[in-house]
Amino acid sequence: MDVILLERIEKLGQMGDVVSVKPGYARNYLLPQTKAVTASENNRAHFETQRTQLEAQNLERKSDAEAVGKKMDGTFVTMVRQAGDAGQLYGSVNARDIASGLLEAGYTITRNQVSLAEPIKAIGLHEVSIALHPEVSVMVTANVARSEAEAEIQEQTGEAVITTEEDTFDDEKTPAESAPEDGIGEEAALETSAEESDDTGDADDAGADDASQEASEED
Repeated sequence: MDVILLERIEKLGQMGDVVSVKPGYARNYLLPQTKAVTASENNRAHFETQRTQLEAQNLERKSDAEAVGKKMDGTFVTMVRQAGDAGQLYGSVNARDIASGLLEAGYTITRNQVSLAEPIKAIGLHEVSIALHPEVSVMVTANVARSEAEAEIQEQTGEAVITTEEDTFDDEKTPAESAPEDGIGEEAALETSAEESDDTGDADDAGADDASQEASEED
């Protein structure tokens, strides 16, 4: 199916180009979104009469997008989600979630403008491309964390806050696990006490022998 592009479409063409696309792509996306019109003789003629005006409108939209892009570029969008200690989300963050986060930050963005190959399924910092205009894109960072506090740490350190197996082992260590060490200490103490008792007994026996010898000499 041949269509006339009304704006630049990445990997497809520039405004005014006549391109051949699949009918489904045209009917479901290009035509409803007013990004193209069918390449009929009437539409070709109408486009030529409107070309100058369409190009001027495009330049104005591009200029506006660039102005917004300067403010938005590098924005951190915090997403608080439940996740396990290893960082795996109990769910996911999708394009609609990011668009909603940007809306809360003051930017009017639709999910169709969010370029996300697949939903985010782990905590951490994830770079996401936002198409403000066919010729203007900016990068924002989806800061996915279990809490606002963790999100702040991730933004400052640039690393995901996760718990390693080592950390988990240390945290879950119970007093019972340290009992053998305490037992060793107690056993050592008992041995020392026994040794002292033996020494005391030996001293008492020696004293008794001396006293018996003195008594015999007197007799």
